[in-house]
Amino acid sequence: MAAAPTHRFIISLLLLLLSAIRAYAMRVAVTGTTGRLGREAAQLLSAKGIATNCLLRHPIDSSITPSIDKDASSAQVASYLSSLPGVKMIEGDATDKSSCKALIQDCDAVLALHGPVKPPPLQSLFRLLPEDDPKHSKAVNYMAVQNLIDAVRQSPTCKRIVRVTGKGEDPFGIFSILINMLGNMAKGWNYEGEQLLRDSGLDYTIVRPGVMGRDDIPTGKLALVDNGQDLPVSSVTHSQIADLCVECLNYPNAARATLTAMNVEEGTGEDNYAPLLEKVNADTRVFPSTLLEEHKRGARIGSAVLASFAAVFASAFIAVFKSVASLLTS
Repeated sequence: MAAAPTHRFIISLLLLLLSAIRAYAMRVAVTGTTGRLGREAAQLLSAKGIATNCLLRHPIDSSITPSIDKDASSAQVASYLSSLPGVKMIEGDATDKSSCKALIQDCDAVLALHGPVKPPPLQSLFRLLPEDDPKHSKAVNYMAVQNLIDAVRQSPTCKRIVRVTGKGEDPFGIFSILINMLGNMAKGWNYEGEQLLRDSGLDYTIVRPGVMGRDDIPTGKLALVDNGQDLPVSSVTHSQIADLCVECLNYPNAARATLTAMNVEEGTGEDNYAPLLEKVNADTRVFPSTLLEEHKRGARIGSAVLASFAAVFASAFIAVFKSVASLLTS
């Protein structure tokens, strides 16, 4: 009878050992590697001893000085990350099916942290990219997600996709309108990419963060809700969201879940994500099947309003100019 507690203790130790071995043997794929979020995730995975496949659009340039500074170029960041323990660079693009298949080879999970390259200021207002352009948000936020889903379905090892998107279920919210106008419908296509994951039958975790910024911004405490619920928009750091993406891989209950991550005032949140992730559940509510047309309509309304303001401003400017010119010539 006295041996039973001893047996339970041994079994517990064995389970802990197996968990540690599994974590050590895990390999995770990352897209968006040289972006602010992707580089944080790659560094965190390496620091935890987790082997990492990083997708990179261009080959490593040996003549480039490695750097991870905030002003470092993508080539410098890629050179730096390639030197980290356990990091393997895979040349390719998430919008290419074969690249996604190569990326997740022998991986257990993929962190889809890619996003469209920001266009020059106001470019999207005056020169819209066609939807078949590989730089368009449709290709990056939607088709690339489908490529990863297809690759995971064919993989004998990869079982989890973590995708970072953003709040965007309100097509007529001011932030959605502005981002859609300035980013080739980035919010609209992000939501459509989310729906691909929900309909895929795979284990996904969708993370909707606040406004991501530098690590020196005031943040407060961590907050997390499931089922795609709303939280007041706040600033969050790239390192916080990278930590959440990596940490949620340890929580089976966070699979097939849509999580909103914000920061809240002191005394109302947590210092780390573990107690928050313990409480989340898989999605239970029915999400709208598509919001694309509503997002496009919101962007058209926003463009019309902006054009009206521009016309009024131009008329006022011309009237003032004529008045000044008349006074000067009288």
